[in-house]
Amino acid sequence: MCRFLTVAVLLAFGSAASAQDFTPDRSQPATLTDLAVTIREVSYPDAGGGTTEATLVAPKASGKYPAVLFVHWYGPEHTNSNRTQYVPDALALARKGVVSLLIDTPWSEPTWFRKRDPSRDAEFSTLMVKRLRRAIDMLAAIDSVDAERLALAGHDFGAMYGSIAAGLEPRIKAFVFTAGTARFADWWILGRKLEGDARAAVYSEHAPFDPVAHVAKVKAPTLLQFATKDPYVSKDAAQSLIDAAAGPKEAKFYEAGHEMSYDAMVDRVAWLVKTLGR
Repeated sequence: MCRFLTVAVLLAFGSAASAQDFTPDRSQPATLTDLAVTIREVSYPDAGGGTTEATLVAPKASGKYPAVLFVHWYGPEHTNSNRTQYVPDALALARKGVVSLLIDTPWSEPTWFRKRDPSRDAEFSTLMVKRLRRAIDMLAAIDSVDAERLALAGHDFGAMYGSIAAGLEPRIKAFVFTAGTARFADWWILGRKLEGDARAAVYSEHAPFDPVAHVAKVKAPTLLQFATKDPYVSKDAAQSLIDAAAGPKEAKFYEAGHEMSYDAMVDRVAWLVKTLGR
């Protein structure tokens, strides 16, 4: 009896579904409308003697606009562990009248961390800061950019190296630090069996680069974003960075993992628009 009832219900449902009209309204012309945004794939000579590839997203209308340099995270298991991470931010900002330059980095390569030479980590850090300052030069030189209203936003390694560049660069008028940790050695020792003096030596070598020291040098307004479920950035590390930031600051925590969340993106875009004066 139950089987016959089930069959009857399925037949009735199938009959009702087949009676539906799923044809879209085709009375409007099949044309695409351009948004007021331009996207360009570009490259430029970087500070290391190589070439950096980047994406430039800008308002389509001519004019002078504030601009943001975006430096992506390292999440090799994710497809956006490269400059594409910040495309949603950049599109939203362009519609608000802000230019964005999204750059690739050495950690755009998924195997970068495990293939690197740990004995050259400090050398790498020095070069990365130079590369970011070179990227700021390139951003400031773009015709449509108001070089008096530049911002830098980074996630993970992008935030950590960004803190050094932002502390050195008076041109940076707004800084977003997202899901970076307080000390580089916390990450440089991952996967390495180091104890005692060997471990202490890594922390000592990288102390001059530590974000917790450099956010104190950033004079620009700073937005600090952290995740409550981040396995790489502890609550104590996040709080030490918040406490160390010396300029005007705002800190937010999100119910998310290290990759952060959509809400963080929405807040970041709104904060940048407001802080840059759009």
